[in-house]
Amino acid sequence: MMGLQMPMIPGVGDGVGSQLMHRRQLYAGPMSKLRSLMICRMAKPEEVLIVEDENGNIVRETMKDNDVLVQYKIMRETLIYLAHLDHEDTERQMLKKLSKQLNGDDWTWNNLNTLCWAIGSISGSMVEEQENRFLVMVIRDLLNLCEITKGKDNKAVIASNIMYVVGQYPRFLRAHWKFLKTVVNKLFEFMHESHPGVQDMACDTFLKIVQKCKRKFVTVQVGENEPFVSELLTTLPATIADLEPHQIHSFYESVGNMIQAEPDPHRRDEYLRRLMELPNQKWAEIIGQARQSVDYLKDPDVIRAVLNILQTNTSAANSLGTYFLPQISLIFLDMLNVYRMYSELISTSIAQGGRYASRTSIVKLLRSVKRETLKLIETFLDKAEDQPHIGKQFVPPMMDPVLGDYARNLPDARESEVLSLFATIINKYKRAMIEDVSRIFEAVFQCTLEMITKNFEDYPEHRLKFFSLLQAIATHCFPALIHLSSEQLKLVMDSIIWAFRHTERNIAETGLNLLLAMLKNFQASEFCNQFYRTYFSTIEQEIFAVLTDTFHKPGFKLHVLVLQHLFCLVESVVMSEPLWDVATVPYPYPNNGMFIREYTIKLLSTSFPNMTATEVTQFVNGLFESREDLVSFKNHIRDFLVQSKEFSAQDNKDLYAEEAAAQRERERQRMLSIPGLIAPSEIQDEMVDS
Repeated sequence: MMGLQMPMIPGVGDGVGSQLMHRRQLYAGPMSKLRSLMICRMAKPEEVLIVEDENGNIVRETMKDNDVLVQYKIMRETLIYLAHLDHEDTERQMLKKLSKQLNGDDWTWNNLNTLCWAIGSISGSMVEEQENRFLVMVIRDLLNLCEITKGKDNKAVIASNIMYVVGQYPRFLRAHWKFLKTVVNKLFEFMHESHPGVQDMACDTFLKIVQKCKRKFVTVQVGENEPFVSELLTTLPATIADLEPHQIHSFYESVGNMIQAEPDPHRRDEYLRRLMELPNQKWAEIIGQARQSVDYLKDPDVIRAVLNILQTNTSAANSLGTYFLPQISLIFLDMLNVYRMYSELISTSIAQGGRYASRTSIVKLLRSVKRETLKLIETFLDKAEDQPHIGKQFVPPMMDPVLGDYARNLPDARESEVLSLFATIINKYKRAMIEDVSRIFEAVFQCTLEMITKNFEDYPEHRLKFFSLLQAIATHCFPALIHLSSEQLKLVMDSIIWAFRHTERNIAETGLNLLLAMLKNFQASEFCNQFYRTYFSTIEQEIFAVLTDTFHKPGFKLHVLVLQHLFCLVESVVMSEPLWDVATVPYPYPNNGMFIREYTIKLLSTSFPNMTATEVTQFVNGLFESREDLVSFKNHIRDFLVQSKEFSAQDNKDLYAEEAAAQRERERQRMLSIPGLIAPSEIQDEMVDS
């Protein structure tokens, strides 16, 4: 008997394990048929841009079909569970169907599409060894199919499937350099393919692969004389010759990712110089002509060329971060001069032609250049590591051409990107910017407020970015706010209240975050009593107004945090002076807590006339009792709202947004525990290149 004993398998030695094995065997046949059905009927994933239209033509997809995407998600998850139940059967069925495509027995566009979508969808579900063996055969067969199949539409379908499959398996590509190189060269071939959608998909897939395998391209691989990136830069002009501008920008971002992975600084700078050679030549030519005659820069074709060069730089800066410094230093001052000149042209056009002039094609084009200039600087400063010398080099020269220009301009000619740029600068360099805050404030505060407080609709971009800038100042340069005059501080507080009253969710949320930053900073400052005596009751009243009006439910979490802060503060030793006006209130309250308790009861009795005085008093007492425990405090407020007449008949899911987010995170953790449920291409994994 001893010789016949099987080794113990966890979970199989007991009755439950053997029962599971028996059930697997019992359902093996139907499960295999279900796998076959899923593979044959697989829905189209989002990454695939090439589709068959109702006339049977292969075209570029113009609009995403959300129903199909939901169906794909469900089918993908089902197929992954089916693959885990029997990897061998899954692999066997897929390879069998692929061989039928190759020998022509079962060749149709739809059959190849559904098969490749199914192959891509189970990425990450196999162990590495099995995945390697499986993919070697899949990619080899698909490349062969591309070579032997004739016809433009047929090749476009095969190309889209090759690109989709390889984009889903970064682990395999990292482990197999020859396949990686073959695949990337194939993508370069597809970049010359004029069939709609093929070039876009080739550029998207190239970026996706480079982000996951970047170190492979800067290392000299076995059998190679130089790193792949060097070879690529030599042939770059020919590779991008047939691409559209937006595709070239994507290509530059991809190569920037490669260069960013190069550890040697000299080699990295040399790669960057070679990458930017084409746009720099064109830039030098334009600036040279402009020095001879400034009118050259007014030509629409020249403006478009300037815009294209700036967009190319932004794409490279996005992936290179700090390492983009040599390139931006090269063009920075000339770029600011072009910015200043185009700004003057815009102002002149609007001054002469009124508001409608801002809608003319030439003004729109000029403004695009201004916006892209700001976007390039913001992208670089945001992505660059926190190095003070970079801030010192780039911020002072921008003060007049960018900030001064914003202040001087007509409202319709002001770029909202100026606000987001300086918000980024303050978030990046923090307290180092304190001395500059007064100048920033002077240039943007009053004039922007005048633009955005006339109504809730005009200048939507300026609204959000203005409050983001204020939040950056309040968080990192708070001492600068303390030095404002009482009139200026009142303007700031009024603008914050105005922001969180806004029904636009992003603006209201930014206003509430800004308010929280202000409250916490003032609490820790020497002006605590003075500030809260002036604004405590106003803030409480305004927060209760938006909390109870049913239009601002998405801000519930932040409303609760503000109220908790206020109720904790009023009972703390920090508040050493009375919050009520001693001159006008004859009755001296024993403490601030009693005053705010009575004030809140009066406030809510007015807001909820249908509630009895006892109910309101119970609610307010509950706020004071639960103030130290955020969860109890939040539940107490939510229960009060849900029971109120105004909220009882409404959809209150926004009041439970935090719990819903926690549930989504638990679901994500569950999915991460099952290999493949979250595709490897979607996981921000650490680079494991060796």
